[in-house]
Amino acid sequence: MISHLDHLVLTTARLDDCLAFYCDGLGMTLEKFIGGTPPVERLALKFGSQKINIHVQGKEFEPKAALPTPGALDLCFIASQPLDTVIARLQEKGLAIIEGPVGRTGATGKIRSVYLRDPDQNLIEISEYLA
Repeated sequence: MISHLDHLVLTTARLDDCLAFYCDGLGMTLEKFIGGTPPVERLALKFGSQKINIHVQGKEFEPKAALPTPGALDLCFIASQPLDTVIARLQEKGLAIIEGPVGRTGATGKIRSVYLRDPDQNLIEISEYLA
């Protein structure tokens, strides 16, 4: 019945820091779009064929989660480059790895991962599939 994830919503208390982390730090692209009822300008972080829509805490769009809370997400991203290249970029950008690289199990098999936190304290896992 379900094919794949199209987007998810991240609630942030620190919009500028959030956008810097995901765009400058992780290389996502900021997209502005018109959506909602009534139609208003919205923000999203694009990567691959997915996106993360952004809600600012206290200014969320309807409908929304029952308890939209910064720092409640635990996300795993699959890197488009070797994990060692990702680690070097994170270090270059001053983004602290809190664990890893470590072996884990992803949706389709074994992965090698590093963990860090975004400005809202969401747990971010960046991984590569193992052969």
